[in-house]
Amino acid sequence: MLSRRQKHILLKFFSLFSVVRGYNILIIIIAQYLTSIYILAYNKTLKQVVLDLNLFMIVLASAATIAGGYIINNFYDSEKDLINRPIKSRLDRLVSQNTKLSFYFVLNFLAVIMASYVSFKAVLFFSIYIFGIWFYSHKLKKLPFIGNLTSAVLTITPFFAIFMYYKNFETVIFVHAMFLFLIISMRELTKDLENIKGDLAQNYKTIPIAYGEKMSKLMLTILSVLTLAPTYLLLFRFELGHMYLYFYLSTLLLLGFLVVLWKSNTKTHYLILHNTLKFIIVLGVFSILLIDITIVLNRI
Repeated sequence: MLSRRQKHILLKFFSLFSVVRGYNILIIIIAQYLTSIYILAYNKTLKQVVLDLNLFMIVLASAATIAGGYIINNFYDSEKDLINRPIKSRLDRLVSQNTKLSFYFVLNFLAVIMASYVSFKAVLFFSIYIFGIWFYSHKLKKLPFIGNLTSAVLTITPFFAIFMYYKNFETVIFVHAMFLFLIISMRELTKDLENIKGDLAQNYKTIPIAYGEKMSKLMLTILSVLTLAPTYLLLFRFELGHMYLYFYLSTLLLLGFLVVLWKSNTKTHYLILHNTLKFIIVLGVFSILLIDITIVLNRI
């Protein structure tokens, strides 16, 4: 049996894990490594990629920066989250705001230290990234369009760190990035629809509040249609191996998304739509394995 103190420490750990969204960070770490192995470092052996200390430091710096971003976002959104996510908010509040801020500064300091092992350019990159996350959480998040655009850009920024490291700027990479950017933009707008009540109470000028739910649904429809462009290019202009299955499935899921979207009018409906988009993103990460397993087997 756990003692009272041990239970308290365990609850604090789960609270902090909830604040930094450790599950999201784990997915990003996996995504960065799979992208490096299957797409970016095609001229290196598997051992060279996995044991590359510079890449490891970039991934760790990304994880620390993102975790810090979740903390500062949680700090500014604490009152709003009490309305939108009361259960999660109660768990998050087991850790004091002072502790969260202290951890935020420690994580950002560690991110810069780890980036310094790679190069001065990496330090500059992550310093700008850290500032961008803070500025978004403090100011931009409350603005329609700008807040959504900034959030989507910040979400895919860690992948640009490894693009720059490997200096691989092939067209197919940017087409993949465009598809991901559009799906993330849809997710951010769907989150705004899901969180209307709390955003309205805290005077957040999100797109659904500023322009209405109908306009938001129209924008989501347009974004969904726009995903067809990178999907077409990836399916018929580039070699994807068996990853083509993912893009066909994603198209079907987005079609179902639109059907449900125009019938949605409650928080529960929007939560389902939000989770659908998260599923598409997470599935996309692991679908990288479908590109060509022989790529890895031949490089061991």
